[in-house]
Amino acid sequence: MPKSDRFSLEDEKSALDTRHDRPSKSQRKRDMTALQKLGQQLVEAPAERVGRIPLPDGLSEAVRAYRTTKTHEGKRRQLQFIGKLMRGLDEADLAIINEAVEGWHGQSKAQTAQLHYLERQRQRLLTDDGALTEFLNEHPEADAQRLRILIRNAKKELAEEKPPKAYREIFQILKQAQARSSDPDTLEDKNVQE
Repeated sequence: MPKSDRFSLEDEKSALDTRHDRPSKSQRKRDMTALQKLGQQLVEAPAERVGRIPLPDGLSEAVRAYRTTKTHEGKRRQLQFIGKLMRGLDEADLAIINEAVEGWHGQSKAQTAQLHYLERQRQRLLTDDGALTEFLNEHPEADAQRLRILIRNAKKELAEEKPPKAYREIFQILKQAQARSSDPDTLEDKNVQE
């Protein structure tokens, strides 16, 4: 007669199934490390960016405390505390924080692309005579005479290898013109005038 206190094959399968229902210790550690890295990104970001995220009170206070901490060990411990607080947040709050931090990276890529576009625009103004006419058609509020002088001076600076004062001024003018054209108030004014 077989012993009744031995595990049967079915008992063994059910014991294995219950152990695999929860995340492994390694997975929990990876999750904790990911949350701590997210906290690291929060504390390294500018305060005004972090202020725009709806953080729970305890977490926002912990981030402020990290910024005021001076010692390396104190910062390390405060960062671990921030990770602990983040583990206590629900999925919706974590999703909001994660989305905001990811948005910062996308925003910086968009800003970089915008700067590259402005640099190409400036180069076109210096090399193509028709580019100034196109620019003035798109931005009639721009000072045409000032731009012509700056373009002439920038070409002269490049040829004589002088400091690029006019070259930089052209970039600033392009940047301001683009900011005005993308400003919603300016777009409404243009629509009213038409």
